[in-house]
Amino acid sequence: MIAFKIVYWLGLVIEVVIRAPFRKSWKAAEKTEQRISRVDQFLLFLMSIAGLLVPLIYSVTGWLDFADYSLPAWLGWSGVAVMAGAVFLFFRAHQDLKTNWSPVLEMFDGHVLVIHGVYRIIRHPMYASGWLMAVAQILLLQNWIAGPITLIVFIPFYIIRVPAEETLMLDTFGEQYRDYCKKTGALIPRLSKAG
Repeated sequence: MIAFKIVYWLGLVIEVVIRAPFRKSWKAAEKTEQRISRVDQFLLFLMSIAGLLVPLIYSVTGWLDFADYSLPAWLGWSGVAVMAGAVFLFFRAHQDLKTNWSPVLEMFDGHVLVIHGVYRIIRHPMYASGWLMAVAQILLLQNWIAGPITLIVFIPFYIIRVPAEETLMLDTFGEQYRDYCKKTGALIPRLSKAG
């Protein structure tokens, strides 16, 4: 279980390193529209607690040991593979978005619709990565509190955030985004492309 905890934290650290330069350019970018709700901000805050604070408490203290569970080793190693997939998708999405990335719902001066790279086949690779991270956390942090907590918070975040983001994209890019939606799946590639 120690190895699985290390993999979990290594994945998070890699994601922080991947995101750091994009966060810097995001802060400097001139925003033309923002649609940031209090609910969205609250859920982002809860995601930080679920993905960082609770796993940290679990990893460095014995406070949550009463809720440990044990999975077969192959499931733990599956968690390693899922984490690797999540980190790769996270990296790919950032590389393709470049300066179009934002942690909140907003548009920048010169914002473009990114439809190349991984975005050529799915519209929301960052959220797909989030789903994979949540599953990896369950497999790597084998504890009934620290394991599923991100998934529990990510579900309402996804349900609220994605429709709001899709609306922003439609309002900004109109028919171009509508056509793009017909050709791509939200989280997994479409088996057949429309029109």
